[in-house]
Amino acid sequence: MLRNQKYLIDLVKHLIKYPKETEWLEFKTNYYQPEEIGKYISALSNSATLCEKNFAYMIWGIDDNTHRIIGTDFDFANKKVGNEEFENWLHRLLNPKIDFTFYSLSIDNKNVVILEIPKAEYTVSKFKNEAYIRIGTSKKNLNEAPLKEKELWKYLNATSFEDSISLENLSSDEVLQKLDYSAYFSLLDIPFPDNKNGILHYLEQDNLIQKEDTGNWGITNLGAILFAKDIDDFKSIKRKGIRVIEYKGQNKLETIREQTGKKGYAIGFEGLINFVDSIIPRNEIIGKALRKEVPMYPELAIRELIANSIVHQDFTISGTGPMIEIYSDRIEITNPGTPLVEIDRFIDNPPKSRNEQLASFLRRIGVCEERGSGFDKVVAKTEEFQLPAPKIELYKEHIKVTLFAHIPYSKMTKEDKLRACYLHSCLKYVNNDYLTNTSLRERFGIDPKNNAMISRIIKNTVEENLIKPYEEDTAPRYMKYVPYWA
Repeated sequence: MLRNQKYLIDLVKHLIKYPKETEWLEFKTNYYQPEEIGKYISALSNSATLCEKNFAYMIWGIDDNTHRIIGTDFDFANKKVGNEEFENWLHRLLNPKIDFTFYSLSIDNKNVVILEIPKAEYTVSKFKNEAYIRIGTSKKNLNEAPLKEKELWKYLNATSFEDSISLENLSSDEVLQKLDYSAYFSLLDIPFPDNKNGILHYLEQDNLIQKEDTGNWGITNLGAILFAKDIDDFKSIKRKGIRVIEYKGQNKLETIREQTGKKGYAIGFEGLINFVDSIIPRNEIIGKALRKEVPMYPELAIRELIANSIVHQDFTISGTGPMIEIYSDRIEITNPGTPLVEIDRFIDNPPKSRNEQLASFLRRIGVCEERGSGFDKVVAKTEEFQLPAPKIELYKEHIKVTLFAHIPYSKMTKEDKLRACYLHSCLKYVNNDYLTNTSLRERFGIDPKNNAMISRIIKNTVEENLIKPYEEDTAPRYMKYVPYWA
């Protein structure tokens, strides 16, 4: 990302106010030693991660002691190492390919050069296959500082999309223009601060914004995805609005309507649920004296699956976001990214999320269920409505969950019955119970005289190695079953 002159001038004027150099900041005058600059890039990049900075800096033209701007003759653009251009030489010898950037500018008629170095992400930054670190203002080989190395790897393993900056170098007024900060206080039921600094304090504490090296503010991806007034204002999440498509019939041939959400997930979620609820088909039931319409699908199941698609998506997959497709006989909810938990174990395993800060915040405002209880309730509700069991399908970069409308037992496929039997056993197991002929018959709404029909489903599911008897020697009529993994 190329910086404009105003940003660079603000940056320098802010950084020279520091009383001394830091582990992520180095001042030089006319210094040019190519090997050492390569080592500095590695050291400063790694140290920026440890100091929770997005960038580190080498700045030429600054007096090392007084931090006055004195100017420099360093001309990085025309430097060579042998016959190779200096910048190309650095890029070739750094691993991974660090996207550093040199800038040349004039401040008070004095030449200044800035080398902006991104923090290390996912792995340590190396020069000539050696990793370096800053200890105070000295650079050392990383293997000479084992405690620093251990701490660095802890940070690298915790690097997340949520912490990265989506919009940078914003004034406090610009931050408040981009984010729906009033919704933040309303959703969390926090008293509204009586001044701007109080508002910014709360947003910063929840990692929705970060103070930047220029003294201005950056909006994190977490802040943008939760509270953006308009997602399109943020390049990093521009295609992450949730699409809802309603089709006529059971295929994609004719679209009735399509809508893509523009608001952040925290402020747009209830509106999304209400919109989906308004267009899903209804069933009409007749009571003793009245007719009434009831939704074809349990609202809790839809709510939980949409929340899951938001929380568990892989934001690094560009150009795609969660999608809800509504057909006359089913709803398909798709999100980018494959799950971190085996799909057979969605019910019993605690969920693992790529976006734990996002998940945590949405739990705080009641969008998500408590950890580990969501998919259980989806299955329980589909059983209560006597719907076919939800279906989970994996693709190369996506996962799709389908909720089916009610169909008679006689029209269910063998796959439908096996899937329902397996999930029923999982649900029973996590509730300290067992699948039995009676429990499965009641799940399908089958008359007791048709026990043999249920016995066949259980037999087929055992043969597919999806469930197993709890005790092999039990008489058939008292047989209990558990999932294959129990």
